[in-house]
Amino acid sequence: MRRLVLLILALATLLPSLAQAYDVLILQSRRDAAYDEVLKGFHFEKKSSLRLLVLSDYAEVDVVRIVREDRPKLILAVGDAALAAARKIQQTPVVAVMALGVHKRSSQANVAGIGMFASPERYVSLFRSMKARRVGIVYNPAKSGWYMRQALQAAAVGGIELVTREVSSARDTLGQLATLAGKVDALWMLPDSTAVTRETTEAYFRFGQQHSVPVISFASSYLGLGAAAVLDIDRVAMGRQADAMVAELLRGSRADGAPLEFPRGITVKTNPTVLKHLGSSISE
Repeated sequence: MRRLVLLILALATLLPSLAQAYDVLILQSRRDAAYDEVLKGFHFEKKSSLRLLVLSDYAEVDVVRIVREDRPKLILAVGDAALAAARKIQQTPVVAVMALGVHKRSSQANVAGIGMFASPERYVSLFRSMKARRVGIVYNPAKSGWYMRQALQAAAVGGIELVTREVSSARDTLGQLATLAGKVDALWMLPDSTAVTRETTEAYFRFGQQHSVPVISFASSYLGLGAAAVLDIDRVAMGRQADAMVAELLRGSRADGAPLEFPRGITVKTNPTVLKHLGSSISE
């Protein structure tokens, strides 16, 4: 009996250390093929240890308790729901991917990550190759104002005029699009969850057809709907980029010193049928 008691005490001492044995807690919002692509680029085998937790698999997840008990060195948040859960943690470094909310970092220094937007310079380069000089864009300043400030600077350097329209709700989008008629050579869709929704997406392509201007978007899924070209994010490459950021933080870098990064793996994809119909082309 005495030996049994000693064994139980030994296990009780050992088990907490086993729970604390991993370096990276991966919080994934839900099971999604796009998220799986990102994680393909994240080199699991190089991490000494990690734990993957898919939030949608549970009715409720107490992330604060898990982090307090397991004490991971870093959290990788995949998706907005995962980032929202990770934001409850103030001390542990957080790297976020596939989350539009990553740009709201002003009040939380422990959050770094990779955005969902290709850099403005990449878009400006595409506009120039299409000989588009006046580019219309509809956006919500509360969601995408940070990006528009950088876009305006990049456009000025590249000789592109951005004709901007602001909206505060999706209902405003159609009316603001209409005011761009005759004033733009191209229309730029941003991943702005107010300006671009399921209800408003069709209006962008209808505008492009009616006014013979190319619509430039941010995901290849829009090519089939009528986009002339997109800057598509390579999700596996994003995973590799996140892997490098995580490795740097595990080596001791501070999250508050890590800038939010634009995704580096960007591919220009086109719809040749739409370009031909518009009499447009993309020069190399």
